[in-house]
Amino acid sequence: MLAALATTVPMAPIAVSIDSWESEVGDQVFINTKVNEGFLVHPDGEYVRFPLATGQRRWVSYIGRYYNAATPNWDWEIKSTHIKGDRVTYGPTGRFLRMYKDGDDRTAYGIHGHRDAANVLAGDKRFYSMGCVIVNEDILDIIEYTYQLNEGSLKVRTRFGDPFQSLL
Repeated sequence: MLAALATTVPMAPIAVSIDSWESEVGDQVFINTKVNEGFLVHPDGEYVRFPLATGQRRWVSYIGRYYNAATPNWDWEIKSTHIKGDRVTYGPTGRFLRMYKDGDDRTAYGIHGHRDAANVLAGDKRFYSMGCVIVNEDILDIIEYTYQLNEGSLKVRTRFGDPFQSLL
């Protein structure tokens, strides 16, 4: 999968504004879990940057499991969407975009909103979730649309540090 990602992004990524962003077939999501920034990336290297929250970097007991809640550094694919009833954890729409490790293994991780997303994303303490990626509803709209545009498959890369670095 890394080889496939490496062939789709040029050597010099180019930032664009969220206002001018239009999703395209082949777009990907890159996530820097060190500074909690996300990037929607076009195949030609244009990207838009947005704040996000990732997992708490500590051991937690949650949903019957005991685990380190830091968001893992993996290559993923969003391959399904769900509506969750818990509007605190999953935000006002309850949307949950499930991530599959290496595109194959279904996981409990996903991208979703949160009731307190606006406050969390405006602050400095964005290691907040139980391992999932939290974004505001506007960004979730774009990511979900991009997933649909890509026929139900959206590649996601999470790295502790620059997610573009391993492509250069």
